[in-house]
Amino acid sequence: VKSNSFAAKTIRHSLSEPISIHAVTTEHETRISTGITELDRVLGGGMVRGSLVLVSGEPGIGKSTLLLQACSGLCLSGPVLYVTGEESLSQIKMRAQRLSIDDERLFIFAETELDRVWSAIDKTSPGVVIVDSIQTMFDPQIASTPGSVTQVRECTMALMQFAKTR
Repeated sequence: VKSNSFAAKTIRHSLSEPISIHAVTTEHETRISTGITELDRVLGGGMVRGSLVLVSGEPGIGKSTLLLQACSGLCLSGPVLYVTGEESLSQIKMRAQRLSIDDERLFIFAETELDRVWSAIDKTSPGVVIVDSIQTMFDPQIASTPGSVTQVRECTMALMQFAKTR
């Protein structure tokens, strides 16, 4: 087999080895209900701890409203941090009032800088973090503008690593 520099660059050393699917053991994953039956069904019974879920769709179709409604059910399992990069705290509060969402375990935070989001997570110790939206988040250590492919990718990866480790 002929080697090329691209293949050599993409090979990463790993401590794990490929194994047969028959050798993999599974544990029952505890799921956290969103309180929205159809959303829980789409998620296979609710949110899995350590997972990252992307809710996507055209502007104005109700993603933020759906996520805020999900907060109501998610708060039953513990604190939830809702990070908004697009709306003010008062806008979130007005929507919550309209939806009859009033739970002291729901924390809202208007921020776009990822380092400040980490600080808010440390202060609130949430079981669930909702970021609305990932396109508004930025890491000041990355030399590109918020919303760029690089920022979205890097912020998403950082949040995914956080979810898997904590």
